[in-house]
Amino acid sequence: MPAFDRNSIDQGAEDPSKDLGFGSEVARGSHKRLLNRDGTFNVARFGLHPFSSLSIYHWSLATSWPRFLGMLAVAYLCINTLFAFGYILCGINALQGEFVTTPVDIFLRAFFFSVQTFATIGYGHVIATGTPANVLVTLEAFLNIVGVALATGVVFARFSRPTAKIIYSHNAVVAPYKGITALEFRIANARSSQIIELEAKVILSRIEASAEGLVRKFRDLKLERASVTFFPLSWTLVHPIDEQSPLTGMNHEDLLESNAEILILLTGTDETSSQTVHSRSSYKAEEIVWNAAFAPIFKRGRDDGILGMDVGMIHDYVKTGMGTETVQVFVRKPSQ
Repeated sequence: MPAFDRNSIDQGAEDPSKDLGFGSEVARGSHKRLLNRDGTFNVARFGLHPFSSLSIYHWSLATSWPRFLGMLAVAYLCINTLFAFGYILCGINALQGEFVTTPVDIFLRAFFFSVQTFATIGYGHVIATGTPANVLVTLEAFLNIVGVALATGVVFARFSRPTAKIIYSHNAVVAPYKGITALEFRIANARSSQIIELEAKVILSRIEASAEGLVRKFRDLKLERASVTFFPLSWTLVHPIDEQSPLTGMNHEDLLESNAEILILLTGTDETSSQTVHSRSSYKAEEIVWNAAFAPIFKRGRDDGILGMDVGMIHDYVKTGMGTETVQVFVRKPSQ
């Protein structure tokens, strides 16, 4: 395949049913990978109001637990700090019961009184006096009712919302397969809960020459097995490179020159909740190793004989020659 300048990609029309929802302009004009390894998309939206696309609820569900708990801690400190300054502004006699003189002690007394009010602890050694201070107490108590209810709902939603955590091999390989070759990658379930009726869809995205010029096209890669009923250990997904394969006659350099990317979508049912879960990832051309095969990862227990696998070896592959002779072993450790 002849080399081309990515900046010369034709901007003509493309079949909208073949762009997978990226849109023809994004599909043609993107010089980076369309789909990141963690399943996020490399697209951006401009011209929106800063708060128009902000959804704290969806962000709270999708973000990691450390970020979510960190957000709650920051919000808790900010609320109590704000009310502490409010009590101070109500006057020196707004809070009574503990004698303080320095500005730091005055602030700390107001801050901890706010904490006790917000959490409905009510030790009673500091009390609010006067209408302004008691109005603040009323507002803070109401905010506590609403805030705790909302936080509890989000925490419950996070626990009840099933998500898939799939480990993808760091590399895909082009390996010997039944007298031909096949594109393969390996996955494993990182959670203790089981996924059933797992289905896979694999798509080749690359820039091709057409009547309209150089355009990015998406072609389905037919799998040897597109679904599994049970997913207890690992699954090696295999696309035979036969006469019908879009990869027929191509080599590593062809994929690099055409900015190729293998897009993956997994869909299954979480056995615990009986809800559908998804996982996405992709492999760029430089992440595909040619003339290689995955190393065995299955092991049998010494005592009970139960078959298992070493998940830490899911990334390991073996370089091969044109036949099946082993040349060298490369180890890819799991991401931390």
